[in-house]
Amino acid sequence: MTQRFLIALLAAGLLAGCSMPSVITLNDGTRIQTVDVPDFDEDSGFYEFEELDGKAARVNKDQVITVREL
Repeated sequence: MTQRFLIALLAAGLLAGCSMPSVITLNDGTRIQTVDVPDFDEDSGFYEFEELDGKAARVNKDQVITVREL
């Protein structure tokens, strides 16, 4: 194997390992799938995340029952 191939393979593995899709379950039973694990902003009390369609979104922590990685 060439050195370029090994570097490309390593880079692809790192990129695939960084993204951890998640599901946020809300009080009303709604499930929101996210591209990555949501960030929690303690100052505002909101979970911030990117939806599957690429839109940025926020949900109040009081509405969230669970956050699970897929």
